[in-house]
Amino acid sequence: MGSAVRIARETTEQVLAEWGIGPRHPAADPALLIISELVTNSVRHAAPLSPNLTVIYAAGQDTFAFGVHDRHPYQPPLIQAVTGAGSGGGLGTIMELTLGLGGTAVVRGDADAGGKSIWITLPLRKPPHET
Repeated sequence: MGSAVRIARETTEQVLAEWGIGPRHPAADPALLIISELVTNSVRHAAPLSPNLTVIYAAGQDTFAFGVHDRHPYQPPLIQAVTGAGSGGGLGTIMELTLGLGGTAVVRGDADAGGKSIWITLPLRKPPHET
């Protein structure tokens, strides 16, 4: 699990840097923690059915989106992580950070219902002092 999380964090740092989002940007550290939690959850809960996972990145002018895909059919109810109705844990942290930054989170099932992606979209309005 540790190597998957480390690789995902390092790749995310690299992608953010390539898109001009420096380590001091307000979304950088939360994005790294969110990706770490998503990968940890995927490895911990989906590995028996889905030994591989995929991290996908996308960006717009003012947004950074990333998703973690695995082939386990369970789709966690993100609203329960927000309301406290579920066990919370990693998903609670993910939702708290995402919503705290004004971002969104969504679970998208595969067309064959055999897997899913959890997508996070964060706003990337650069602070005036960052270049």
